[in-house]
Amino acid sequence: MRGIIDLNCDMGEGFGHWTLGEAADEDLMELISSANIAAGFHAGDPTTMDRVVKLAQQHGVGIGAHPGYRDLQGFGRRYIRTSSEELVNDILYQVGAIREFGRRYGVQLQHIKPHGALYMEAAVNEELSQHLVDTLRKTCGEAILFCMGVSKTYEIARRMGQRVVREFYADRDYDDSGSIVFARQVARPDPQAIADKCLRACKEGLVRTVTGKDIEIEFESICFHSDTPGALENGRAIRKALLDNGITIAPAATVLENMA
Repeated sequence: MRGIIDLNCDMGEGFGHWTLGEAADEDLMELISSANIAAGFHAGDPTTMDRVVKLAQQHGVGIGAHPGYRDLQGFGRRYIRTSSEELVNDILYQVGAIREFGRRYGVQLQHIKPHGALYMEAAVNEELSQHLVDTLRKTCGEAILFCMGVSKTYEIARRMGQRVVREFYADRDYDDSGSIVFARQVARPDPQAIADKCLRACKEGLVRTVTGKDIEIEFESICFHSDTPGALENGRAIRKALLDNGITIAPAATVLENMA
């Protein structure tokens, strides 16, 4: 039984006058403890970043950079074939943007979480994960790297001493390996089913896969997506289920401190 958990969500995923998803950042921010803020390549622009970072500061929510592929049209969910060096440079550029807005409001960058197809690529690409972790160690070693527990990213981060948090995905399916099933479009889920799934993972350390098998899952943070249909209802259901069962919701940095 987990007594304390982080609840994170992707935020600021719009551009100019356009926004993605049904739920407003202002409503979602009241539910979560860590915000993954779009940093301009898959979504987000400077004014949006500023607004969301300020909002997180006002709510005591940990701020994180959410760097993606240079893919506004595809929302960062299309794979781009290029070198690990170029990808890490793109990540570092985006991390710097969120970090500077954090400094503007006196908030330290808590974490970094790659977005979409870039997250999935890093999970299986040892060279990319190695280069990413090495760069983060040199530039923002105190920041926490978010990833899947079954990923190369997690394996390398642990080996190199990078602070790292494993995620549980509330609104994504799992395969038998413990990896999430990557999806570009997601149907509207049942909020109570999502909440029950999260609660079971916290209580029993188990999740049911797409083949109907129960597998063990380890994590320190639960993620739900702002662009999933019904995101606000999903977030409210997850939060209520956790709190009703005595599970504290706290930023990722606080969760790690409680594990030390």
